[in-house]
Amino acid sequence: MLGKTYDSQECSIARTLEVVGERWSLLIIRDALFGAATRYSDFQHKLGIATNILKARLDGLVETGLMRRHRYSEQPELYEYLPTEKGRALAPALVALSEWGDQWATDGEPPVFYIHAVCGTGVAQRTMCDHCGLVDDPAEIQAALTPGRLSQKV
Repeated sequence: MLGKTYDSQECSIARTLEVVGERWSLLIIRDALFGAATRYSDFQHKLGIATNILKARLDGLVETGLMRRHRYSEQPELYEYLPTEKGRALAPALVALSEWGDQWATDGEPPVFYIHAVCGTGVAQRTMCDHCGLVDDPAEIQAALTPGRLSQKV
């Protein structure tokens, strides 16, 4: 069985995978952010995920602070799962993953497009250089250690 942590990796990608790298987690967040899913039954219906797995993933997303539970019914006691600020901050990463999938993992037209709710215009995720602006060629991106990590390997 695969572990859930990457203790030997000094990398924010590894830390992120520890939080959202389990199967279904990003799809739950996607449906909460973009699919208006808030209730357990919404997620179960949209994803077709086994109930025990869904419960474990929702509990984990609440535990890591990506979602919060809000009781919407006393009798019966029912909850909805709402993205927190931390969870909403994943939206640009999900748009970027979707764009990658549109180019490299989908045949034909993209199945989903993202729009800015305020003006209705399409949204795209772009990599920007703080000095030059848009970075068009991914080959121009390099990883560099922060000053505190210069003595360690990447």
